Amino acid sequence: MDTLRVFHQNVLTDNSKKLLRIIVHCGIFEYLRMPFGIKNAPSHYQRMMNTIFPEELSEGWLIIYIDDIIVCSETWENHLTRLERVLQKIVQVNMKISLKKCHFAYSELKALGHVVSGLSLGIDKNKVAAVLLKPMPQTKKEMQSFLGFAGYYRQHIKDFAKIAKSLYKLCDQQTVYEMTEERVKAYEELKNSLTNAPFLLMPDWKLPFKLYIDACGEGLGAALHQTQIINDKPVEGPICFISRQIKPTEARYGASQMECLCLVWALEKLHYYLDGTVFDV
Repeated sequence: MDTLRVFHQNVLTDNSKKLLRIIVHCGIFEYLRMPFGIKNAPSHYQRMMNTIFPEELSEGWLIIYIDDIIVCSETWENHLTRLERVLQKIVQVNMKISLKKCHFAYSELKALGHVVSGLSLGIDKNKVAAVLLKPMPQTKKEMQSFLGFAGYYRQHIKDFAKIAKSLYKLCDQQTVYEMTEERVKAYEELKNSLTNAPFLLMPDWKLPFKLYIDACGEGLGAALHQTQIINDKPVEGPICFISRQIKPTEARYGASQMECLCLVWALEKLHYYLDGTVFDV
């Protein structure tokens, strides 16, 4: 569900109105409701939504991201009950929702550039296509923008740091912008990785995990996998990928030290998956 005109549903206090005055050629005007563009408007609205639905959020089946409300359920009957609870509170606080932006009874949805279902998390191909159809970046600013976009999906890309290493170095202030053969190859490989990025399995906390690690002179990488029953068949798939470049002091490590470093780093990064669970390395 999507709330209608988001911030405009918040009535401003008299003190807030004074702070949000605007001066134009025909006089001074005050906003009566919270306008778009205010720095703390998103955090205020998120906090307000959290106070309206505290029980539902604590139970874990309601997800709210500013003006987007997502209700999750395992059965249709349970879903109807939860929808009724949420809608009743929406009516109680006189909140308005945009019906044309609402989607009910879907087993899959698009949110924050991802395709989310009860089984997996994937990249929204439409979002990716819009960026990949653009020409190759010609300036550092354009390259930084591309790397920022690609980095948002790095958990879907194996060895992201290793692939993008030369492109990040290109964005250094001391580096002259030049797309060498190595950088063009890295750029194309990163585009291909985004296009063919795998769906990530949703973790099942009742099943063991598998942690794969890899360390070399170019960086550290790890992949968290799990074997789940999908369509009555055991399927091993990724939960997430992580990677980073090595520091100058770490480059002097031997092979065994590097592998140990990678394992410790992976355990620290993925502790929210692995703490209290059974896993193989």
